[in-house]
Amino acid sequence: MPLMRSLLSLVLAFVPGSVQAATVETSAGTFMIQPVISGLAEPWAIGFLPEESFLITERGGRLLHVADGRAQEVAGVPEVMAEGQGGLLDVLVPADFAQTREIWLSFAAPVGSGGATAAGVGRLSPDGQRLEDFRTLFLGEPYRGGRHFGSRLVEMPDGSIALTTGDRGTGPQGMQAQDPGLSAGKVILLSRDGKPAVAVEGWTAGILSIGHRNIQGAALDLEGRLLTVEHGAQGGDELNAPEAGKNYGWPVISYGVNYNGAAIGEGQAKAGMEQPLHYWDPSIAPSGLMVYSGRLVPEWKGDIFFGSLNSDFLGRLDPDTPAGTGFAEERIAAPETGRVRDVVEAPDGSIWFLSVHDGAAYRMAPAE
Repeated sequence: MPLMRSLLSLVLAFVPGSVQAATVETSAGTFMIQPVISGLAEPWAIGFLPEESFLITERGGRLLHVADGRAQEVAGVPEVMAEGQGGLLDVLVPADFAQTREIWLSFAAPVGSGGATAAGVGRLSPDGQRLEDFRTLFLGEPYRGGRHFGSRLVEMPDGSIALTTGDRGTGPQGMQAQDPGLSAGKVILLSRDGKPAVAVEGWTAGILSIGHRNIQGAALDLEGRLLTVEHGAQGGDELNAPEAGKNYGWPVISYGVNYNGAAIGEGQAKAGMEQPLHYWDPSIAPSGLMVYSGRLVPEWKGDIFFGSLNSDFLGRLDPDTPAGTGFAEERIAAPETGRVRDVVEAPDGSIWFLSVHDGAAYRMAPAE
């Protein structure tokens, strides 16, 4: 392991705050985009620790702890299936981390000849070098192939953990997302010990909502409501607010079409199935989700930020747009916003995002 960390330090570069800053114009004025760390291999998620450091996951299986200008690989991470879209995915630092030192991870777990969306928890050692006593608390049913693991984690206001899943690429003909006995294409709600934290009559315990295709962004709004963004097929990406017992339609209804141009399901609406709060057609492949506190930019308070994996921008939706007109959208594009996988608000109110294209984490804040 010392050799591994030595090699890692040669690859990763922690970038000082005064180096290589760029500017971008936004609706709230000029912002600085500052690279924080580069040399990452398919970064997937970022989580801030209370001790002025942060964690980054790489899809290939590395969890990195960045502190005092150094990035170290954290030992004790579970084995992952790094195939297709699978691998080490989200990281969640619970609100009580200072007392428990617990870190949650979601990942694609190898199961037989396939893989399953999984989530678990371990304790970060005081020196930040290892996850101790990691245990898998949720394991979905396995499927072949490496598509649509979903896999965002959110701590709910009551302390339970929401985990998103994908339909595992079963396509418009596959009804796994509509089956309340399967975990694919769902929002799952777990207690901190991994037990189901919701029970909907007739559904497997722990399933909060059904009918999702591939949720790759999830966050709480300022009122504590869960929001998600999910990929459609060819068109039909959605912003939803999943609630217990509700069906969000996939693959029965969709605003997109199949990749061969064929219609999906029964149209765009059906009784008993929810409509999205917002949708995109053509697709933008949304990933990562954050609702901004307004700390540094008051005019953006409550606004919804997300990344785009196929159109290279950082997006902002304004939920205060007059009713019936849809959410106003801003697309913040710069050379640094290539394939944005995750977006989070830092403790100081700056906006951080991960670029898969650059293999870097960036900090965005108003120019002084």
